[in-house]
Amino acid sequence: MPYTHSKPLRFGDCDLTGIAYHPAYFSMLVDVNEAMFASFGVTWKELMYERKMGLPTVTMNVEFKRPSTYGDVLDFAVHVRNIGRASLDLETVVTVRDEVIWTIKQRIVATSTVDHKSHPWPDDVRAGLTRYLEPVA
Repeated sequence: MPYTHSKPLRFGDCDLTGIAYHPAYFSMLVDVNEAMFASFGVTWKELMYERKMGLPTVTMNVEFKRPSTYGDVLDFAVHVRNIGRASLDLETVVTVRDEVIWTIKQRIVATSTVDHKSHPWPDDVRAGLTRYLEPVA
């Protein structure tokens, strides 16, 4: 089952015509990913400042299907497709009123903020992510 989260498209997320400004989508995606981790009790603040972990995105493949406009509520469905030793493959489908607006395939890697090398997911993080694991059929 995917992690789901909804976010309104605000005035500051749009261009002068009221259509979503695509970089705002990426900021929203970061918020949703952060909320997903918090849903299983691990905050990004804890990961970054106490455990000294970074969560950089190393690949993104985005497909914009249709525009969204000021006032729309974007529904995010984050599917965990694979949990590697230090990698995490996510596929997020974003809809407005059940119509797909955009999709993204993203790979995040767990790294150390000390040596900037990849490090295995801690057991508690892996267990939390596993609750949303849905491998590609």
